[in-house]
Amino acid sequence: MADSQPLLSLDGDAVAAEALLRDVFEIVVDEVIRKGTSASEKCHYSVKKGAAFLGLGTDSVRMVKADERGKMIPEDLERQVGLAEAEGAVPFLVSATSGTTVLGAFDPLEAVADVCQRHGLWLHVDAAWGGSVLLSQTHRHLLNGIQRADSVAWNPHKLLSAGLQCSALLLRDTSNLLKRCHGSQASYLFQQDKFYDVALDTGDKVVQCGRRVDCLKLWLMWKAQGGQGLERRVDQAFALARYLVEELKKRETFELVMEPEFVNVCFWFVPPSLREKKGSPDYGERLAKVAPILKERMVRKGSMMIGYQPHGTRGNFFRMVVANPALTRADMDFLLNELERLGQDL
Repeated sequence: MADSQPLLSLDGDAVAAEALLRDVFEIVVDEVIRKGTSASEKCHYSVKKGAAFLGLGTDSVRMVKADERGKMIPEDLERQVGLAEAEGAVPFLVSATSGTTVLGAFDPLEAVADVCQRHGLWLHVDAAWGGSVLLSQTHRHLLNGIQRADSVAWNPHKLLSAGLQCSALLLRDTSNLLKRCHGSQASYLFQQDKFYDVALDTGDKVVQCGRRVDCLKLWLMWKAQGGQGLERRVDQAFALARYLVEELKKRETFELVMEPEFVNVCFWFVPPSLREKKGSPDYGERLAKVAPILKERMVRKGSMMIGYQPHGTRGNFFRMVVANPALTRADMDFLLNELERLGQDL
């Protein structure tokens, strides 16, 4: 750039520095930021994080509306794709979710896949949390349509309780896509003249170099438990979650956020001071303050650990995830009794 003008001294001018950086940045990534991806508004935060890491920018991610149960609305996905195309953007990927973090919602994959097929979009399914449900003959219908995905993320370390970390990325592609994307052909590590099939070397297919043999954890557990054993583990979690829901309904101290379809049981603890004031103007505001207080009390006592969070217009509520295969009905009873004891003076 011999003909270019020398950069002016900005002398600590933050506004001028930002303007300069924007000008330079826009030259480099003007085309990149016109690409787009879509995800449910209840999707995992890693979708936006991934867009940032890739250089696409978080603005390239369009949030698709979800219904009251946290499921992606396919009609809004269709609308968002149309809007993006009308603006000159190039949508290329849709990230659906099977088992959202808070409500445990499963996106309608068949309908989402139809939209992707019409527009030639890559369908990724984040089944990190809910993917293990496929092992259950009783509950696998929740993932109907997942066979149409181009890629699926699955974490056996979650519902199956494999040792941390144990994650899998499953691809429909059979053209060695990961190696074509990530391979660097470093001859000092990945020699091509070994005496065995070098396709077995996975090191050149991933982003990082050194890594643990995470798949061994899943293999050993599957060998020990068997397919039926893992299915029982999933079915037991569903059954125990249903037991907790039915027990919650028997007590006036608790209020369900909604009927769960997975093992995420979301509820409010309603303290004595609020039980007759549900219609009062400040009821929601006061109820939202209960969970943080009880969380502090249970942690200080060391009796249990349950997460809480707000969600949309809903104030703080507890989210009991029934996934530990060692849990029993007695543990569910203890949970409810302990919350009542901790909150009896509120």
